[in-house]
Amino acid sequence: METLNETFLTQFMILGLSQNLQLQLPIFIVFSLMYLMTLLGNFVIITIIFTDSHLQNPMYYFFTILSFLDIGLTTVTIPKMLSICSTGDKSIKFSPCIVQFYCCFSFLSTEFFLLSGMAYDRYIAICNPLRYRVMMNNRAVILLAVASWMLGFLDTIPHAILISNLSFCGSNEINHFFCDLTALLKLSCTDTYLINIATFAAGVVIGLGPFMLTMTSYGLIISNIMKIPSTTGRKKAFSTCSAHLIAVLLFYGTELGVYMRPTSGASLEQDKIFAVLYTIVIPMLNPFVYSLRNKDVKTALIKIGGRLFYKDTPPH
Repeated sequence: METLNETFLTQFMILGLSQNLQLQLPIFIVFSLMYLMTLLGNFVIITIIFTDSHLQNPMYYFFTILSFLDIGLTTVTIPKMLSICSTGDKSIKFSPCIVQFYCCFSFLSTEFFLLSGMAYDRYIAICNPLRYRVMMNNRAVILLAVASWMLGFLDTIPHAILISNLSFCGSNEINHFFCDLTALLKLSCTDTYLINIATFAAGVVIGLGPFMLTMTSYGLIISNIMKIPSTTGRKKAFSTCSAHLIAVLLFYGTELGVYMRPTSGASLEQDKIFAVLYTIVIPMLNPFVYSLRNKDVKTALIKIGGRLFYKDTPPH
């Protein structure tokens, strides 16, 4: 019995999205394509912003950081899921599992703070345009970016430590496609009261805090947009603002809905659906929502495409 418990303490089995063998190939194909689209879309954004001097301003710097976050978030979750589908090997050692959990939730926490910084940047640009260059200088952007990364990665350390000290017995099967917090807690035979309290407290401070700041910024932005006399100007501003707001609400809503609800109401199948949204779907859509719908980014993309086309086209 001791040997069995020791095995469970050092290794888990990740069940993936579905245990139906007939669905493994479709899942592999669909999520491989989504992963490639995420990598391509975000790398395109990073490349365009770094190479086009017209995009060297705070708003696009934030887009670049968001792209790095989305690449990191998908890379720590999707490859293992694809490996499970293609090889059938569901095993993962305890330490890599904790590392995967830590990296995934650190990226998510960082994105919480970064979205608040991006909303604040848009608030200054729209509501105080004359002071924008003074308030959102390079130093301010660096401070907001560094603070987001530091707070995001520090926030997850207590959870990783608490999980590492839990005892696991009985089943070692993680009913998820990565080492998710809720799925891990289901397997623990130790009292999880402390980590549940820590998770809820983090949700209030790390989740609701940035969420309220973001919503306040967008509320002020919308109020200011309503004062624009031009109907065309209002429509253009609302088009960009509404797309950003939908992406923010989807990200915050799925994340907070999973980790701030009572544990008695938790459903791992629902959690997997929500997790697909905030770890895979949203990072894939972010380049289109935040950047590729932007006129300046599209112009820069056309310019780069034109250079590549004419470079490869032989002279007549």
